[in-house]
Amino acid sequence: MNALASLNSYLWKYRGRLALGLLFVVGSNLFAVFPAGLIQESIDLVSSYLTEIKSNPTTTNTQDFFQVLVRLSSLIFLFALFKGILLFMVRQTIIITSRWIEYDLKNKVFGHYQKMDLGFFRRHATGDLMNRLSEDISNVRMYLGPVIMYGLNTIVLFVLVLVMMLKKSPFLTLLVFVPMPLLSALVYFVNKRILIQSTKVQEALSSISSFVQEFLSGIRIVKSYGRQEEFEGRFENQSEGYRSEAVRLMIINAVFFPLILLLIGISTILAVGVGGWEVYQQRISPGVIAEFIIYVNLLTWPVASLGWITSIWQRAEASQQRINEFLNTQSSLQDGELQVDPNQFVLEFHHVDFTYPETGIQALKSVSFRLESGQVLGITGKTGSGKSTIALLMMRFYDPSNGCIRLNGKDIKEYSVASLRSVFSFVPQDVFLFSDTIENNIRFGAQSTDDQTEEALIYASTQAGLHQNVMEFSEGYQTRLGERGVTLSGGQKQRSSIARALFKKGNCLILDDALSAVDTSTEREILDNLKQLKGHASMVLISHRVSTLLPAQLILVLDQGERIEFGSPSELIQLKGLYFQFVEQQGASRVLES
Repeated sequence: MNALASLNSYLWKYRGRLALGLLFVVGSNLFAVFPAGLIQESIDLVSSYLTEIKSNPTTTNTQDFFQVLVRLSSLIFLFALFKGILLFMVRQTIIITSRWIEYDLKNKVFGHYQKMDLGFFRRHATGDLMNRLSEDISNVRMYLGPVIMYGLNTIVLFVLVLVMMLKKSPFLTLLVFVPMPLLSALVYFVNKRILIQSTKVQEALSSISSFVQEFLSGIRIVKSYGRQEEFEGRFENQSEGYRSEAVRLMIINAVFFPLILLLIGISTILAVGVGGWEVYQQRISPGVIAEFIIYVNLLTWPVASLGWITSIWQRAEASQQRINEFLNTQSSLQDGELQVDPNQFVLEFHHVDFTYPETGIQALKSVSFRLESGQVLGITGKTGSGKSTIALLMMRFYDPSNGCIRLNGKDIKEYSVASLRSVFSFVPQDVFLFSDTIENNIRFGAQSTDDQTEEALIYASTQAGLHQNVMEFSEGYQTRLGERGVTLSGGQKQRSSIARALFKKGNCLILDDALSAVDTSTEREILDNLKQLKGHASMVLISHRVSTLLPAQLILVLDQGERIEFGSPSELIQLKGLYFQFVEQQGASRVLES
């Protein structure tokens, strides 16, 4: 129960509903238990009537007998009706409460995901994250609903039945409950096995979810390389692992349930056998045997359901442990309190080192530079030199291992993360578009409702070289994109992402190799449009292509994470270093002319 104890705050939050549900549970069980006494009274009435009619057939009052019998039958019917109504109310309180807690828990987990740093998502597979949000929380809800409902029902019914049985015959009650200690030992032993196996089942299910998510994300690569059969085989292995673990869990449950029924059957046999002897000795009436059998049968489902409840309970425990692992994981980024002044933008890197915590790879070594408001900075270097890492550090997706990053003279750690990122418009190397319309994808970058005009949308799209393409679609900006923007070409996706960034109107536009999928003429058109932003917004152009860096006033050249050159393009060309080599290799004429 250690993991499930974290849910106590939710139970306390909805204590009113649960208390009302408990009252309905007690009421429904009272109406379930009382008819047994009426049936005992009816059987004894019939028995005495038959005895009397044999001895005095002429003096027996048949009318009174049937009146009493009808009254007892009517009460039994009314009790059954009231029991049904109260059972309905039990579900309307306890089960619905479990849905509310499920709603709260899903929001909490999803909200926690949004607070985590990028390293968290790199360490955990997407399928596993999804499984904890869906399958694991569903298992927990089963504990909060059916387990609590049937658990309360079993306890209340057990107490009521025990009291009623002791009032009728303590000796017979003792015999009927002889199998109960064995039942308790069985539940205790099986509980441990179910918990261990439930954890294995959830882990196997998460593994399948991660595998399928990865397969679907890379379906075009799988098909292009003709590796469908290989993936089918790997999926079969994953499914076989899950099936094996699930079957082992079902075997435990399958053995548990019949054993419980066997113990209940032994109680029934004792009630009939010993009860018959008690009737023969005239210590109890025949109706008491029927009453005891009803009591035992009333306990059959609650006691038999212990196996099912235990299974759900243990699966919920295993699932909540997995959920708590994430909820107890804190982001490495601590939020600041300051708000960024939107009218100011001066960004400074001071001897920044950075090592990726997931891999231990050092990406930057003592990098320093300064970016003034309205300036255009180009960052270039060989593959793996740390270019994209600078963009991630600017927006504080990570904190530097050493050194300091300042914005407007203050350490960026002092700013609210949301406020800090609001000043950046970012186009990542790996373009992502939502399964929505083109318009909504572009409007996603809006800072406020004031910016969301039709003119602003078309302007941003035109600046990104996208508007003409959109107009060629039959539905224009209302064209719906497939998953991750699969409807569009690579160049169109990049331009849509650029339009989204321009629509945001941030203080600093960051393009991380954002023109790699467009042709030369389109690249030139977009860069010419971006030149209009000079003096209004800062820009960071990250690319290994010199042509992309044409608007840059300053060039930062990285090599193996170190700053080896920094200055204006003309200064670096005269230096005849690495940047000059890039210019020569990629065709220097246009660069020199610019």
